Amino acid sequence: MTTGNDGEGDPLFTSIDPIFARKQLLKIGHIPEADRIVGRDEEIRKLASALNPAVFGHSPNNVLIYGKTGTGKSLCARHVTKRCREVASNQDVNVGLAFIDCSQQTTETQAIRKIGKILNDEDATSVSIPESGLSTAQYYDRFWKIADSLYDSVIIVLDEIDRIADDNILMQLSRAEEAEKIRDCGLGIIGISNKIDYKERMNERVKSSLQEREYIFAPYDASKLTNIMENRDDAFKDGVLEEGVISLCAALAAQEHGDARKAIDIFRHAGEIAFEEESSTVGERHVRAAQELAERDRFRELIAGIPAQAKAALLSLAQLSIHNKQHRFSTSEIFEEYERLSADVNLERLSERRVYDLLKEQAFLGVIEMNRTGGGRGQGSYMEHHLVEEPTIVRAVLQEDPRFNDLTYRDRTHFKLW
Repeated sequence: MTTGNDGEGDPLFTSIDPIFARKQLLKIGHIPEADRIVGRDEEIRKLASALNPAVFGHSPNNVLIYGKTGTGKSLCARHVTKRCREVASNQDVNVGLAFIDCSQQTTETQAIRKIGKILNDEDATSVSIPESGLSTAQYYDRFWKIADSLYDSVIIVLDEIDRIADDNILMQLSRAEEAEKIRDCGLGIIGISNKIDYKERMNERVKSSLQEREYIFAPYDASKLTNIMENRDDAFKDGVLEEGVISLCAALAAQEHGDARKAIDIFRHAGEIAFEEESSTVGERHVRAAQELAERDRFRELIAGIPAQAKAALLSLAQLSIHNKQHRFSTSEIFEEYERLSADVNLERLSERRVYDLLKEQAFLGVIEMNRTGGGRGQGSYMEHHLVEEPTIVRAVLQEDPRFNDLTYRDRTHFKLW
C-alpha cells in the first residue's frame, strides 16, 4: 500500500509542523504539571490545608473559591484535589473525587446524577445511575449508598456553581453527615464561582450549614502572565518565538482583567497564524492578529447553546453600541432595536418584559453588565445594559448563526436585509 504522491506525501497536508513542538500545552482544558502552575503558591497551600483531613479519611473543610475568569481557580482545585487523593492512597485511604462543570449540569438533578455516575462502581455497589426515571431524592439516596460503600472521604468540586438554578444541592451535601445520610464517609465541597457576590444570594440556612472557608483569586498581573507563558514556551520549537512575543501576549491579557486563559489563547493563535502564513517565526504582528481571534473564541464559548431570542437581544445591544457614541442603553432602547431585528429575520417577537429577562440571564452569565440609574429630575430610575466584550466581536460571533448572518446595519436606526 502506498501513501501520498509518489512517496512525497499528500500535497494538501504537511507531516512536519515548523512552529509547534507540544501544542497541547496551550490547549484549553490542559492540566499542566505542578511545576508549570505559576503565581498561586499561597492559594494552593491554603486549599491543601482545607482538604487535609481527607488524607486521614475525615471530612475536609468546605471551600468557596472566587475570582474572575482565567485566574487559575479550576486549575488549582484540580491540582490540589488530585494530590490529596494520591497522598491519601499512599496511606490506604480511599478518597473519591467528582469534578462537576455546572455550566453543563445546570440543575440540581443533573449535578447529583453526574456525581453519582463519576463515583460509582456498579460491580462493587450494585447501584445503577440511570439517565432518567428517578426523582432527585432517589439520585441522592443512591449517591449516599455509593459514598458509604466505596470511600473513606469524598471531595465534590462544583465549578461555576453560580450556573446551578438554586443552592439546594449545597444544603443537601453539606448536611449529609449531620442528617446521617452518610455514616462511614467524610464529605467536603469546593464551590468555584466567577461571581464575587455569589454567597450573598445564598439561602441563610445554606450559609449556616456550609461553614465554608473562602478564598479569592486575584487577577494575574503582566509579570505573572509572562511567567505563565514562559513556563509553556516549549509548546513552540526552539528559535521560533521572536523577542517580545511573550511580553506582548501578557500585556494584552493584563489589560483584560489579568486572564491567563486569554493570554494562552493569544499565544496559541499567534502560532497558528504564523503556521498558516508559512512563516518560520512567530512575531508581534502575529500576536496582534491573534488577539481578535482569541476574543472571538472566548465569546463563542461563553454563548454556546443560548437560544435564538437571546442572540437577537444581544445582537440588538451590539448594534446600538457600535453605531452610537455611548455603550449603555436602556431596556426600552434595546427592545426597539430588537423589534426591528426580529421582524427582519422572521423571529417571533417577544414582549419587552421577556427581552429584559433574557438580558438579565446574560448578565448572570457575565456576557453583559446591568446597572440601575438614579434618573434625572422628573425621571424615575431604570436599568442600563452594556456589553462586557467588544461590540464588534459580539456581532461577528452572533452573525455566525445563519439566522443573522445576512443582516446589514444600513443606517443608524434599524437593520435591513440585502
